[in-house]
Amino acid sequence: MIHLRSKRRNQPFVKVNCAALPGELLESELFGFEQGAFTGAVRSKPGKFEMANKGTIFLDEIAEMSTHLQAKLLHVLQDHQYSRLGGRHLVEVDVRVLAATNVDVQEAMKTGRFREDLYYRLNVLSINVPPLRERTAEIPLLFRHFLQKYSEKFGKTPPGPSKYLLDAAVNYPWPGNLRELENFVKRYVILEDDEGSLRELVEMSSTRQRTSPREEPAPPKEQGFEGAGARLKRRGRDGSHRRRAGKDALVPQRCREDVGDQLQSPAL
Repeated sequence: MIHLRSKRRNQPFVKVNCAALPGELLESELFGFEQGAFTGAVRSKPGKFEMANKGTIFLDEIAEMSTHLQAKLLHVLQDHQYSRLGGRHLVEVDVRVLAATNVDVQEAMKTGRFREDLYYRLNVLSINVPPLRERTAEIPLLFRHFLQKYSEKFGKTPPGPSKYLLDAAVNYPWPGNLRELENFVKRYVILEDDEGSLRELVEMSSTRQRTSPREEPAPPKEQGFEGAGARLKRRGRDGSHRRRAGKDALVPQRCREDVGDQLQSPAL
């Protein structure tokens, strides 16, 4: 969104996951290398910074970067130039840098895991994204967004979630944040089972309360999971709601996502 609304929107946008590669490979990925720089370097390769020239580079999970590589990144931010691995010539770049991390940066600086000078060089504008449990008003909107997205993807008519299911979704803490909610809605679209999805939320909430009873207060009976569980029991007794047959399907495993993502967007 930042890139698309900027003057650089017609220029490249390059994303790099700093946690996906070990330090040595990440350095060559960011800054490129010359032929013969190391074993296997049979030809020169430009780095991500060169590819993002005049545009934007997004460094995801930047706190996973080694302190050695942080020092080189600081040099690039200050001087707007660097040399490839094994290179003799300087490469000049004009790049906006966006960085994100789910690590407590202040604590990481105290322990020496993240360079303080790099933090202050990056920290032109910070956007703290709270966990989904602190943004419950957004859950119905996100639920319907993913509902429409995956209904179109799977060629289905969007199912209409019941009020009970939406209430349960709002009251569930979503420890996996947006990714967990997205995969939950994806399963709901695949299975088309309102009652089964409601039961899943009730069971997940009960398990979470048993494993961490002091972490969060129990929700009210009418709006929370105790009320939802009671409604499920009543449905089971009167037989007014029955699960659809033949809806078994393999569903993707929920992704885990740490909370409190921080987005920093300095202009380079």
